[in-house]
Amino acid sequence: MSTVPPPERPDEEPGEQPSIPDEQWDSFLRDVTEGTGGTDAPKEPSARARVVARRLREADDAAQRAQAEKRMTGRVTNRFKGRRWWLPRGRRRAAQAPQPATPPGWRTGPAWQEINGKAQRRRRRWAVAGVALAVATALVAIRPSLLLDHLPGHHTAGADASPAPLPAETALPSSAPSAAGQTVLPTRDHPFLGSPAHAWADGADAIELPPAKAVGGMTKDDVALALRRTKEFLVDTSLDPAVLRGGEPTRALSLLDPLQRKMMAWLRQSLRHADKKHDPMNFVSRFDPSEVRLAGKVVKVRGHMTFAAGKPGEVKVHADYTFVYPLVRAGGGDDRVTRAIVRREVTATLADPGRWIATKGKLTVGPFEAETYNNECGIYDGYLHPVFPGDSPTGAPATGAAEDPYDRSQPLKDLFDEGCGDVTRT
Repeated sequence: MSTVPPPERPDEEPGEQPSIPDEQWDSFLRDVTEGTGGTDAPKEPSARARVVARRLREADDAAQRAQAEKRMTGRVTNRFKGRRWWLPRGRRRAAQAPQPATPPGWRTGPAWQEINGKAQRRRRRWAVAGVALAVATALVAIRPSLLLDHLPGHHTAGADASPAPLPAETALPSSAPSAAGQTVLPTRDHPFLGSPAHAWADGADAIELPPAKAVGGMTKDDVALALRRTKEFLVDTSLDPAVLRGGEPTRALSLLDPLQRKMMAWLRQSLRHADKKHDPMNFVSRFDPSEVRLAGKVVKVRGHMTFAAGKPGEVKVHADYTFVYPLVRAGGGDDRVTRAIVRREVTATLADPGRWIATKGKLTVGPFEAETYNNECGIYDGYLHPVFPGDSPTGAPATGAAEDPYDRSQPLKDLFDEGCGDVTRT
């Protein structure tokens, strides 16, 4: 039997089903015979419409075959440039029911029935969609962020809102903070976007003192004094605006026991004539005011403070805090925001002058350790030198392992490395 299409349908493919069902022709002929005129003559779809319909049906058939093959193998495989990409378990269920390639209305047969009514319904939907599009266009004109916030590199409006504050830290956490949201870029108005520090407490308020009690032969008041003095030392060396702009932490120095002569000499030498052996970054945060300035007035802080008895007549206070500094260029004209992160561990001792050679109410500090992150390697001029997004470091090359500056799960003494490495995020 010939497979050549009959002359009344010269553009129909061999083996293809008639594009207008017999039932619809019969209905039309019956209306004409009875004189009801209830329907218009069915319109023959164009050759292009039938070609498109056939291709869509073929795509449906291919999807169904792939679905059947998946049920036989129990897994879904995507191929890309010759490599296999396995879908995560959570996404396999979504892949189990592929959407049909042929949209409703393209199929021949039932979808062509009652064509006039369906065309009217489609027109009404498009009219509503057109109004919605006009409204959306007007809204975007008024608030471009409605569109731009969903483009790559733009943060969403929800990201601007302050997250729920974390409870105060009382001990080292078991793991690093989540990396969720870290691709969001910081701005001058919201410099902590994309950082776990977004949920940290602000400034000096983040340094909470534990309840004091008598230990080691020291009274409760002695312990409370030691805790307050240690906090004052941290605030002046790591949070005071004048010190951050390159000044000296005079208040912090006044809290220290002048009888600790070698330590005091080393501290003053480091502040005034810094070099590799006298690096003030071990105990103070300072930035070159000709290079950078704080983006706003907030520094984010996370950590905790503890105390314990030392030798008889001593109380030792241990502080472990991470400070996150948002920074912009000092000269203006550059909207980029970067963050420098510093983690410090300081041990301060308050001694009873009746038992020790010590000045009443003054602290002895040491040991103290510090790690600076997003800071140029190999520069010892008494300042921190952060690197901005898109810039290449100009100091010595990093040779150490990459570290997460927000990971506070290990003591610094377990991580301390004289080398300089990369950071995984800022």
